[in-house]
Amino acid sequence: QALRGEVTRELYVAFLSQAYHHVKHTVPLLMAVGSRLDDSKEWLRGELVHYIEEEHGHEQWILNDIAEAGGDADAVRLSRPNVETDAMVAYAYDVAMRRNPVGFFGMVFVLEGTSVALALDAASRIQRTLALPDRAFSYLRSHGTLDQEHTEHLAGIVRRLEAPADRSAVTDCANAMFWLYGNVFRSLDRAAYRAA
Repeated sequence: QALRGEVTRELYVAFLSQAYHHVKHTVPLLMAVGSRLDDSKEWLRGELVHYIEEEHGHEQWILNDIAEAGGDADAVRLSRPNVETDAMVAYAYDVAMRRNPVGFFGMVFVLEGTSVALALDAASRIQRTLALPDRAFSYLRSHGTLDQEHTEHLAGIVRRLEAPADRSAVTDCANAMFWLYGNVFRSLDRAAYRAA
C-alpha cells in the first residue's frame, strides 16, 4: 500500500507502533544470544557488541517519528503489541534461549534485508502521500542506509559459521521470520482501524 501511494497516516503510525514493539527487543535479544554462545564462538561475541552499539536506542527514534507523524508516542510506549508482533518476538527469544542462539541471525537477515529492499523507497512515497516532515522518517531512512552495511556484515558472520547445525539454525529462523514478519504487516490494517 505504501509503495502504491495508498498509505494513510493511521497505517503509517500502526507500522511504527509495531516496529517499536519489536525493535525495543533488539538489544536484549543480542545480549541473550551472546550469553548463550560457547567459548568456540568468542569471535561472535565481538560481532554482537558491534551490533549492540549500532542498535542501541533505535526504539526512541521510532517514538519520535510517531510523534512527528501526529501519533501518540506515549500511548504506543505503554501499549501492548499486536499478537503477530508478540509471536515474532517470542519466537526470536525461543531461538536465542532454547534452540541454537546463532539462529537469531536468521531474524537479522529478514529484518535488515527487507529494510534494504524497501525502507528508503517506502519512506519517500509515504512522505509524498502524507506530506509529513523529514523528522517523521528517521527510523525508516536511517535503517534503509545502515542496514546496507549490516547485510554485508551479516554475510561475513554467516560465512564464518562452519558447523552445518549453525547454518541450518540461521536458515530455519529466517524461514520462520519471513512468515512471522509477514503476519506483522498483515496485522497493520486492523491496528490502523483501531487507531482511527
